[in-house]
Amino acid sequence: MANIDKEELKKARKEARKKAGKLGSEFKEFIMQGNVVDLAVGVIIGGAFGKIVSSLVDDILMPIIGILIGGLDFSNLSIDVLDAKVMYGAFIQNIIDFLIVAFCIFIFVKVINSATEKLKKEKEEEEAEEEAKKSEEVALLEEIRDLLKKNK
Repeated sequence: MANIDKEELKKARKEARKKAGKLGSEFKEFIMQGNVVDLAVGVIIGGAFGKIVSSLVDDILMPIIGILIGGLDFSNLSIDVLDAKVMYGAFIQNIIDFLIVAFCIFIFVKVINSATEKLKKEKEEEEAEEEAKKSEEVALLEEIRDLLKKNK
């Protein structure tokens, strides 16, 4: 009976290894798909871009806006309601951050779309020119055809 248990245990281990190997290969295939890699790159670049825009807002734009509105610092604005302190200045700051980030992304996408459309138009024009140009063989064959028609 001990031999049977050992054999069943070996068989169960073998099946578990097989399932684990299959799961591992499926996971590897999933990770290596283009969409997952593209998404990872997008998240990393988005995080870096977010830091740049946050620095633009915090270090450049907000001090200028503060000067324009009389030195008012949004981040310290608050209201005391009973025992709570409502920090609405931080909320205003986050709204401004969001609007600037959204505008930067809008401009970035607009530039990329414009460049993509320009490349498409250039490619279509090149294809049209290639179709319009007849090869020397085709021109010669058409000339022969036309001469044969005249001689009949």
